[in-house]
Amino acid sequence: MDFLSVNRTLMIATYLFLGFFIANHTITGATKPIGVCNGRIADNLPSEQDVVSFYTSNGIGKMRIYDPNQATLQALRGTNIELILGVPNGDLQSLTTPSTANYWVQNNIVAFSPAVNFRYIAVGNEVEPSDPASQYVLPAMQNIYNALASANLGGEIKVSTSVSASLLAQSYPPSAGSFGATSSTYITPIVSFLATTGAPLLVNVYPYFAYIGDPQNIRLDFALFTAQGTVFQDGALAYQNLFDAIVDAFYSALEAAGGANVEIVVSETGWPSTGEAAATVDNASTYYKNLINHVNDGTPKKPGKAMETYLFAMFDEDQKGPAETERHFGLFSPDKQPKYNNISFS
Repeated sequence: MDFLSVNRTLMIATYLFLGFFIANHTITGATKPIGVCNGRIADNLPSEQDVVSFYTSNGIGKMRIYDPNQATLQALRGTNIELILGVPNGDLQSLTTPSTANYWVQNNIVAFSPAVNFRYIAVGNEVEPSDPASQYVLPAMQNIYNALASANLGGEIKVSTSVSASLLAQSYPPSAGSFGATSSTYITPIVSFLATTGAPLLVNVYPYFAYIGDPQNIRLDFALFTAQGTVFQDGALAYQNLFDAIVDAFYSALEAAGGANVEIVVSETGWPSTGEAAATVDNASTYYKNLINHVNDGTPKKPGKAMETYLFAMFDEDQKGPAETERHFGLFSPDKQPKYNNISFS
């Protein structure tokens, strides 16, 4: 074999190795798994087409919406923005009828696929076990799943529900995280469904609310990712921020409920800029920047495993409430002016 042949062979082998390596390893500086929630409880927001264009111009490749808004779905065509599509809590009961679920999937997913990149269907948001709607969540999930499978989309789009930290009966230490007797009858069958179908649990994680609920025992720097060194030790695991502690408490609760293989997607997290104690522009800016820089690191329980995370929310929403803070979670003002400097989403 001549020199040129050897050289070509080596080059081909090198390219094959690099291709395998890139496909199977996380590269330092890789794109962060960050999305932004697109809430629309306001009367002064840009048009749906302008909002989608604004996501694209800011390098935001993931979006969550809370209902199948047709104008938003139309605007998302061809953008490749990954989407969490929500089923409003008020629609859950109707979707316990298989034919209604099939109609919903046909009109809101099949009609836009594959031009819209659906990633997850969030069947209900923060439904509590005591809510009358709780009895409908799992049947609706099953019917949506079956309708997607009938449309040959079952392997591509995962069906889940979005929950809040109130489901945890115990969250400290994270290794003792559990759903408790009150929540277990509701969430355990859902966990079993997620484990069987390979879908993640969508979790809304808010260190802000945990902090203002117990400022005597939760340090602000622990909530803002600014604590220097370990704040507490949980066996062999050291915790330096509250976000990780909440996520790992959920992982422990999932394990106890038979869902050791169920992953977590953080479907909401944010910090308000005004309205109550600790709700300041400086604190919100600190939280968002540190969170974005942290998500690729994983948690103490899942080190090095990037956490898919959706920031709440894109814009301030002036019709939310009743708390004043609810109107000030936006990363941008409705006129698309940034509230915080130097935040990069990728």
